[in-house]
Amino acid sequence: MAERVMMKGNEAIAEGAIRAGCRFFFGYPITPQNEVPEYMSRRMPEVGGTFIQAESEVSAINMVYGAAGAGVRAMTSSSSPGGSLKMEGISYAAGAELPCVIVNVSRGGPGLGGLSPSQSDYFQATKGGGHGDYRLVVFAPASVQEIIDLMYLAFVTADKYRNPVVVLADGLLGQMMEPVTLTEVEDLQIPAKPWATTGMMNGKPQSVINSLGLIGEELEKINARLQKKYREIEANEVRFEEEGTEEADLVVVAYGTSARVAKSAIAKAKLAGKKVGLFRPITLWPFPTKQLSELGKAGKRFLVVEMSAGQMVEDVRLAVNGQARVDFFGKLNGTIPSVNEVYDAIIKSFNGQGVA
Repeated sequence: MAERVMMKGNEAIAEGAIRAGCRFFFGYPITPQNEVPEYMSRRMPEVGGTFIQAESEVSAINMVYGAAGAGVRAMTSSSSPGGSLKMEGISYAAGAELPCVIVNVSRGGPGLGGLSPSQSDYFQATKGGGHGDYRLVVFAPASVQEIIDLMYLAFVTADKYRNPVVVLADGLLGQMMEPVTLTEVEDLQIPAKPWATTGMMNGKPQSVINSLGLIGEELEKINARLQKKYREIEANEVRFEEEGTEEADLVVVAYGTSARVAKSAIAKAKLAGKKVGLFRPITLWPFPTKQLSELGKAGKRFLVVEMSAGQMVEDVRLAVNGQARVDFFGKLNGTIPSVNEVYDAIIKSFNGQGVA
């Protein structure tokens, strides 16, 4: 049965995870995601789950490591500085191939920064953040409804590939309220995990989980297996949204809150007679490189809009590979671009005055 309710983004993160079968949450309070652990502390006991407020972000991610290793659906959430503290544990989880979900409701930085929304954690999420040649699947929702939908997909994808998954939402998405449709997941199927550390009962062989490879050749084999898995993810898990790109002369590339603002600015530009489309990556990794490359080959120009000094724009330029001009408009210090600011950037890009 479907239920239509008003829900805050942070609450949607938690409720979406619970409906996806998550029964273990480990977190630590940090603004602007505090409603996630608050909601989990109330709801987890109602569904027979476990909520633990860890003593630190480092403890939280290592608790997730242990729970995921036992084969259960587990998650943690934080904001930008807290995500930085989790990086060693995330690298360990990636190396041990543990399916889990990490949520980052990002705020301005660097350092402690501020409490306002930002998208300056793109590098942290998509380029590793921790040590080693590992990759995280990264989902970027643009609405409260999409948060719920992607939380379910995050757990499914984590289990499918035995890999940590990040849901990257900026602070505005975490704090805004929107109407959402909540549906019960019928016949929720959590796959069997024979590799999990659940003991040796009923003839089950011993399971050992770690990311240690002291012998060079063994570590090379581990990394080769991981890279093969990442290529499979790149081939099968790219997600994006396009609006009006086929007839557009200029394609605005944006994700999350920036994409919401860009949609309104594009509508205004169309009224002014400009042919503009929107390309919104939903997976920041794997990045929709092929799709953007094809648009570049078709003669499109690009304007990348981000709430940062410019991070995703590097991946757009790599995808376009010099085939077309790529302009950039960014907002710093946790500030959100206005519709008029993005509209002005669109007009400047059309006039060849954008920041290339």
